Amino acid sequence: MDAQSVETVLNRRIRPAIQMDGGNIELVEVKENTVYVRLVGACHGCPSSMMTLKFGVERLLREEFPELTEVVTV
Repeated sequence: MDAQSVETVLNRRIRPAIQMDGGNIELVEVKENTVYVRLVGACHGCPSSMMTLKFGVERLLREEFPELTEVVTV
């Protein structure tokens, strides 16, 4: 799992859905099987952002990268 492969999954499976709600997600870093992201736009500070992160983004990334430890927002 590297930044380019994670970015590909974000572009293909995750970003379009987040953008439909007026937000976006930025990949900050991939380090030791942990993905660090930043939620921006309507997602930044949204009360549902942690649910989106854990049950949406993290779940979809785990499907592609079983070695993923967690997704952390920065």
